[in-house]
Amino acid sequence: MKIGIKILQGALIGLGAVLPGISGGVLCVVFGIYKTIMEFLANPFHTFKTHIPKLIPIFIGIGIGFLGIANVLAVLLERYPAPSVCLFVGLISGMLPSLFREAGEQGRGKSSYVSMYVTMGIMFAVLVSLQVFSVTITPSFIWYLFCGVCLALSIIAPGMSFSTLLMPLALYEPFIAGIGHLDFTILIPAGMGALATVILLSRAVNSLFEKHYSVAFHGIIGIVIAATVMIVPYASFVESVGDFLVNGICLATGVFAALRLDKFNQKVTVER
Repeated sequence: MKIGIKILQGALIGLGAVLPGISGGVLCVVFGIYKTIMEFLANPFHTFKTHIPKLIPIFIGIGIGFLGIANVLAVLLERYPAPSVCLFVGLISGMLPSLFREAGEQGRGKSSYVSMYVTMGIMFAVLVSLQVFSVTITPSFIWYLFCGVCLALSIIAPGMSFSTLLMPLALYEPFIAGIGHLDFTILIPAGMGALATVILLSRAVNSLFEKHYSVAFHGIIGIVIAATVMIVPYASFVESVGDFLVNGICLATGVFAALRLDKFNQKVTVER
């Protein structure tokens, strides 16, 4: 029973890692395994015997959840791009209250808000510049390495959803499609980027959150807000009344689903 529960938790974390608006790292915190995972990633050789037996069911579940949802997302984005993005925007928006609550668990001061506004401003500047100068990103080996980096960050940095960074850059759809079709020209560079990130940054990220939790978490929230505002398909809302209604329903559904998930997370946390 315990193994089954851990596999289920891992599957939910895998879903959170790939589904826009939900952070696998936050779910790790909610299920009480974030510290164990970070201790293992930061010192895999020293903690292998003590931590890996606990984490094997979690890792199995993460693989199931991650691969199981990728094909579905790829089909939705290909056939219904605007409604799908609106659904994702709703999910991200609905998760913001829980992210803000998580960010303030250890208190928040002026430095926390400064961090949020600075990262928000930087993210806006980068994404607006890409649009103004009509920069077109063509998916390639290097960019899929970047996708892997973002994917790893979504696990080791609570609150960070890799889709938040990839969607404004038009990398999310091809990346997810590649995962769903087990395209090794995408999986290999992404795996390399993720592995390098875990090896190089897991200890630093763990230390950052231990020493400057509020500042780091609020910085992530700033990135999430800016990226979310930039991916809204504004033009699709004015194409027709039907499109306006469909997009609005998808947006509201995403918000509702995220708020319900947040209630579930809180319940699990209390029970734990």
